[in-house]
Amino acid sequence: MTSLCGACASTLLTTTIPHQSRLFSRIKQQPLQRLIRGGAIRANSNLAVTAADDQQLKKGIAEFYDESSGIWENIWGEHMHHGFYDPDAVVQISDHRSAQIRMIDQALAFASVSEEASMKPRSIVDVGCGIGGSARYLSRKYGAECCGITLSPVQAERAQALATAQGLANKVSFQVADALNQPFPDGKFDLVWSMESGEHMPDKLKFVSELARVAAPGATIIIVTWCHRDLSATEKSLRPEEKRLLDKICDGFYLPAWCSTADYIKLLESLSLKDIKSADWSDNVAPFWPAVIRSALTWDGLTSLLQSGWKTIRGALVMPLMIEGFQKGVIKFSIITCRKPE
Repeated sequence: MTSLCGACASTLLTTTIPHQSRLFSRIKQQPLQRLIRGGAIRANSNLAVTAADDQQLKKGIAEFYDESSGIWENIWGEHMHHGFYDPDAVVQISDHRSAQIRMIDQALAFASVSEEASMKPRSIVDVGCGIGGSARYLSRKYGAECCGITLSPVQAERAQALATAQGLANKVSFQVADALNQPFPDGKFDLVWSMESGEHMPDKLKFVSELARVAAPGATIIIVTWCHRDLSATEKSLRPEEKRLLDKICDGFYLPAWCSTADYIKLLESLSLKDIKSADWSDNVAPFWPAVIRSALTWDGLTSLLQSGWKTIRGALVMPLMIEGFQKGVIKFSIITCRKPE
């Protein structure tokens, strides 16, 4: 029976894109997904998300990560984000955890976060913290106090347990909280960190406004996130086939509508933030999704996936679509950084 289950899971993950499209067309969509998805938005668009839709989205995100975080940790460890690789590098499974640490360090270097004793951050927030890998790493690196927030109770509990086990309980704390309504006073943090959580935010303006609100004067804000490609001056939206691809990914990963890197920059400019800069790191994360699929097709990965629940399986089904999106240039892996004025 277990061999049969493994074969079935392998078929699901490696099926062709046309077959996946037919499979997704048979899956009954939840009303929320039809309302909140839509492929792409512009920075100045008014995307209506009702309070009920917002709550249902948050519930779906929390349950998705409640269900899937243990599997990820068992296979990939404590960092629930892409790794940073040299373009066109040939990598082994053993390289990926170090690449995830490299992603953190590359983001800090891009944002010019100082390691000098008098200038390094002393108070950090990790917005969308997962099981706390970034928060604990940043706390150790800078000797800083770090607060992590997530919608997932399972993630918050596990993150705190790992902090205690690593001797960081007096430095790092985690709680269930909404990134769009953070439970912190204005101007609290020297470094505001968001590693691959922005894609879950239904209101991008509210998201970046909250990041700016909790940032102290002079603080650095780092956003690493999935975006769609920038639109040309003559385009009003993505092409229909691009929207359809993103819609399928939204359904699998509990994502609202996407925006572009240019949209993020406009939003940050509207808040009068300074030193705004961005980069496209899509080539640097290219080995990531093929590696995730290979790890899912190991015996541990297959058995864990099949035991996890439908939300995790549905997320696994869209992993090949992420590869397709990157290859077609629709999906961009972006870093956007800025500074709050003194």
